[in-house]
Amino acid sequence: MACGGFVCSKNALCVLNIIYVMVSLLMIGVAAWGKWFGLVSSFRVMAAVIAVGLFLFIVAIVGLCGALKHQQVLLFFYMLILFIVFIVQFSVSCACLAISKDQQKVLLETGWNKSESMQMDLEKSLDCCDFYQVNLNGTCEAACFKELTCAPCSEKIQAYADDALHFVGGISLFFSFTEIFGVWLAYRYRNQKDARQNPGAFI
Repeated sequence: MACGGFVCSKNALCVLNIIYVMVSLLMIGVAAWGKWFGLVSSFRVMAAVIAVGLFLFIVAIVGLCGALKHQQVLLFFYMLILFIVFIVQFSVSCACLAISKDQQKVLLETGWNKSESMQMDLEKSLDCCDFYQVNLNGTCEAACFKELTCAPCSEKIQAYADDALHFVGGISLFFSFTEIFGVWLAYRYRNQKDARQNPGAFI
C-alpha cells in the first residue's frame, strides 16, 4: 500500500501524537523537577509550564484517540484546536525572531517587575542585583552583594536574551510546522476510507 493510504495516514498521525505526548510529559516533569529541587522558586512560571504541558497532553490524546478509532468528531476538534495553536505559536515565534533590542529591554523590564520570586532566581543564578542600577541600601540574593561588586542584572540578562529569544523562536517555529502538518494529516485521514471495512462507508 502506498504511503498516502489509510493505514499509512493513521500510523503517521499516531506517531505524531505520541511525540506530542512525550514532549508534554517532559515539560511537566522538568517543571516539577525544577520546583522540587529549588531551581525555580516562581510558582507562576512552574504553573504556566505545567499548564501548557497538560494542554498539549490533552490535545495529543484527543488526536491519538481520533486516529485509532477514525472518529470524525474527535478528528474535527483536533484539527480545529491544532490550527488555532499553530496560528498563536507561529505568531509568537515570528515575534521572538523579529524583536528589536529596544523591545527586548521593555519586555525584560516588564517581566522583571512582575515577579519578585523570579528576581530572586535571576539574582542568585546570574550573581547580579536589581535591574538597571544596584541599590546598596536594599536587599539582594546574589553572593556578590556582600562584597559590593555586583553589576545590574539588565546587563547580564540582555547578554543572554538575544540568543535565548532566537533559540525559543526557532524551536517554536519548527513545532508550529509540525502542527500544520498534523492539521493536514488529520484532514486527509478524516476523509479517507478503510479498504478493510465497508468501502462505501466511513467508520
